Amino acid sequence: MITKPDKNVTRKQRHTRVRGKISGTQVRPRLNVYRSNKHIYAQLIDDNSEVTVASASTKDKEFSAEGTANIESAKKVGEMIAKRAEDKGYKSVVFDRGGYLYHGRVKALADAAREAGLEF
Repeated sequence: MITKPDKNVTRKQRHTRVRGKISGTQVRPRLNVYRSNKHIYAQLIDDNSEVTVASASTKDKEFSAEGTANIESAKKVGEMIAKRAEDKGYKSVVFDRGGYLYHGRVKALADAAREAGLEF
């Protein structure tokens, strides 16, 4: 019997491969996206100094317990991370989709961050 590889293992391999090619700097941090079944998280990371500059997620106080795993919530997280990046003085970032397909919640977060003023 042939078994299919675990989706998360495949995603982690893809993410590791992509991370070898992109990294965030002090001038242009990396916008990392992670999504679980219930939540979505976004971080701005300076890989040179290994520091998280800003973060936003559906676990923040602005969200209610209902409806955190949908496209509307991802859009709100994208707007929040863009605002927090602008408050810290960042306009341009490197987008790291975390090995996920650029579709659904990941795409919604990225589009909302772009509309809110981030460039990537």
